[in-house]
Amino acid sequence: MRDVLKGIGCVWEFDADGLRIKPDGLRAPRLVRALGERFVPYAAIADVTVSPIRLGKVVLRVRPRPGADPVITAAAGQLRESQDPYRLPLPAKMATLAEYYADETRAAVVDRGPADRFLVAAPEPPLRFKAWDGAASFDGETVVFTWFWSGVTRAKYRAGDQRFRVADLEDVEWHAPGVASGSLRLKVRGRPMPPSAEDDVASVVFGVGYGLVHESLPFAAAVLAAIRAAAPAAATPRPLEAGERPRPASATELAELVRKLGELRDAGLLTEEEFQAKKAELLSRM
Repeated sequence: MRDVLKGIGCVWEFDADGLRIKPDGLRAPRLVRALGERFVPYAAIADVTVSPIRLGKVVLRVRPRPGADPVITAAAGQLRESQDPYRLPLPAKMATLAEYYADETRAAVVDRGPADRFLVAAPEPPLRFKAWDGAASFDGETVVFTWFWSGVTRAKYRAGDQRFRVADLEDVEWHAPGVASGSLRLKVRGRPMPPSAEDDVASVVFGVGYGLVHESLPFAAAVLAAIRAAAPAAATPRPLEAGERPRPASATELAELVRKLGELRDAGLLTEEEFQAKKAELLSRM
């Protein structure tokens, strides 16, 4: 049974294996719209919280495990709260419902520690965006920087347009765009990274209206995921089986969820039929 929670600018669908996040119209943050529909397995989730925000709203927020999502990994803590793709604002009257889904999702959490591989799919190439000093494109195998004569430094212009194979890269750094700052920098294997992005031919520099978050961050995440996939794995983790379910919830957790379901039914937020169906689904986890 799939449960749907419609928030402000986004729809979250909860099913047996994970959470599906879908942008809903122009009220969705630009980054969420750029990422499109995303599936987040419960194995990628570390925690879920509900907290009040201003103007009579609450926010349901999922915290992914460190290293589970290439977008969050590439962002490295630089996103503003309003840009967080794991944030669902809701009217305050839906706080009880939000608490219920938070508890239910929390009960399905498998592991809260760092993930040893990406568990959420990266944005799919081809991708491109315009920086201040050049255009960046990525086809899944090669990153290409094409310089703009109007914004590029002399060092980059003399070096000419650049091509970098994923196999030759060690890492990618994304520095959030500011008023006159920000960059995307590639770390080339066996080559020291120059101190300044302006003169580094393996970097593009952002500027006002260039390298916007919703364009440059998905690009960085896609390149990062490709680098990780191409690198030899230190250890091969056990792959999840098709349809594999999270660990069973404890009897205490299930009893608390059933109690909250009853509260939702009594408050008129669930019909008796929906209550019985959801209760049966919860009990099947034991």
